[in-house]
Amino acid sequence: MTRIAMLGLGYGFLVLGVLGLFLPILQGILFITVGLLILSRHAAWAERLLTRLKARHPAFAKTVVAAEDLAQRWSDKLATGLRRLLRR
Repeated sequence: MTRIAMLGLGYGFLVLGVLGLFLPILQGILFITVGLLILSRHAAWAERLLTRLKARHPAFAKTVVAAEDLAQRWSDKLATGLRRLLRR
């Protein structure tokens, strides 16, 4: 169930990113990056693409690593909170 939800979320961000490339309101590159970050844990093609982008653009790689670290911390806090909630 979690994998399906994460795939749906990742592809949703990719769709928003593609729309954002054409609409001035949305930040297309940001949504595409977030979608790739989410999908890279569940889809091999997204992980390969993200790895290629990191190798080609070192400044982008630093930002992606920082975002992955932040996402991991948030995920850990959320998991801890859910465990506490379920114990009650």
